Amino acid sequence: MYDRFNRRIHYLRVSVTDRCDLRCRYCMPAGGIVLKDRREILSYEDILRVVRVAAGLGIDKVRLTGGEPLVRRGMVSLVERMAGIPGIRELCMTTNGVQLKGVARSLKQAGLDRLNISLDTLDREKYRHLTRVGDLDKVLAGVEAAREAGFQNTKINMVLIPGFNDDEIPRMKRFCSERGLVLQRINRYVLADINTRNRLLPAERPLDCSLCNRLRLLSDGRLKPCLFSDIEIPVDLGDIEGSIRRAVDSKPGQGSFNRTTQNWQIGG
Repeated sequence: MYDRFNRRIHYLRVSVTDRCDLRCRYCMPAGGIVLKDRREILSYEDILRVVRVAAGLGIDKVRLTGGEPLVRRGMVSLVERMAGIPGIRELCMTTNGVQLKGVARSLKQAGLDRLNISLDTLDREKYRHLTRVGDLDKVLAGVEAAREAGFQNTKINMVLIPGFNDDEIPRMKRFCSERGLVLQRINRYVLADINTRNRLLPAERPLDCSLCNRLRLLSDGRLKPCLFSDIEIPVDLGDIEGSIRRAVDSKPGQGSFNRTTQNWQIGG
């Protein structure tokens, strides 16, 4: 599929839940969040229906996100069924790694191709402060479990926060190099203002709008054609193809602001 600006759209990010077992300061407010009622969240069957149709339209890469995808039960089964959809050449997951140790091997056997693991600091006290509740050792154990399970080219997503963790970049590069991991630096941004995306530090993400190749399916069944836009296309389960095509046709050439969705809902 191509959008109005001749960008090939072949990547679908699927948020399977808005729930998370961390409370990162750049993602969630201190006062907590209002979670979607479970009845509002797409069932696995409906997610698979959307992905099958999307694959038939040219989507060949799918990434499972959240919230934190591993807090939703049955994730290994979902991966196995999604990996079998014709046309999907790459199935990935972004996770905070907290629960990865117990399921890494099962995810690999089910057909998950690649992992991105969020890890912004290697300092235990700073990690606890940043996540409010996190235990760095659980994440490190998850990283090792991914390596032992045979995952290749695992990316470590490091959100850069000037004055907090930017001094750790050399240490993080060594950590990744020693373990065969790929460091992906992400400049912190605010969805409500695309201008906050400006590169404060050298980073691999976020990409420029001209390179955007993706759609996002939110856990409640809304399609987001642009990260920095209020545009949303509710999936009509009676006309999934039409919904996807409308989302692609709605992609703006350049984002501006997103005031309808928060970080923990959209999965980056």
